[in-house]
Amino acid sequence: MTAGQQHAQEIAAGQRFEFGANWSRFLSVVDETRIEEACQSLCAMLGLPDLAGKRFLDVGSGSGLFSLAARRLGAEVHSFDFDPKSVACTQELRRRYHVNDPHWIVAEGSVLDASQLARLGEFDVVYSWGVLHHTGAMWQALGNVAPLVAPRGRLFIAIYNDQGWTSRYWLKVKRAYVKHAALRWPLVLLHMPYPFLPSWLYQTLRHSSTRERGMSFWYDMIDWLGGYPFEVAKPEEIFRFFRDKGFHLREMKTTHRHGCNEFVFKQGSDVSEPVRAEGHMTLKVPNGA
Repeated sequence: MTAGQQHAQEIAAGQRFEFGANWSRFLSVVDETRIEEACQSLCAMLGLPDLAGKRFLDVGSGSGLFSLAARRLGAEVHSFDFDPKSVACTQELRRRYHVNDPHWIVAEGSVLDASQLARLGEFDVVYSWGVLHHTGAMWQALGNVAPLVAPRGRLFIAIYNDQGWTSRYWLKVKRAYVKHAALRWPLVLLHMPYPFLPSWLYQTLRHSSTRERGMSFWYDMIDWLGGYPFEVAKPEEIFRFFRDKGFHLREMKTTHRHGCNEFVFKQGSDVSEPVRAEGHMTLKVPNGA
């Protein structure tokens, strides 16, 4: 069974949100401002001025915005996604901005298919923002991306924050959104005041329709409410998981509420390098850890 066939079965069974359908609507608002914001956010988190000469793997490319940003920054890009509509979105951005570019490959695939991943080789940057917790097997997916990082390469991931009972509540909301089409608009109206209205007001006061990383308030909200499967992890759990696989934490942003904690790990890095951390908590990483 192909990734696309498995995806279609899960959608029909009410077991998965159609991320690709949401991203296809997002493409209508992709412009140079959003692309530049995506480029800047990549460079800032990775601690690099550009990606010239590097191989970049986008695991779960979604809209394709960050694959495009990586290509703009000079990387050779390989993008793949489990959702055929997300693959189509990434292909569309490639068509718009890098038509027939041999240095940007777009494919369909699953991060849970270890044999398929093994054929890809190693990459200087493996990027998967807000994807692996939607696979239905998050820890397996996290383990599968580790071998794809080249020696001294970087792994940039974002994983939903574990909020205990609050996360369990959101799991029920997301499952209901996916399984019952009639509940979708009521769920949107019920949950817009929290946690989305404050963010919208902030952007309105700034006279901006964009969000950090070049994303969109509305499409992010729909992605959040419908984003099922849904798993979470505490920051220290992610840190320890990759520490035990020989990675060293180089950058971290954490949150105390809903949303993602972001991590940049380096494979075989020099532990004397400073660790940058931003957010409500900082992990203590002693030399030699």
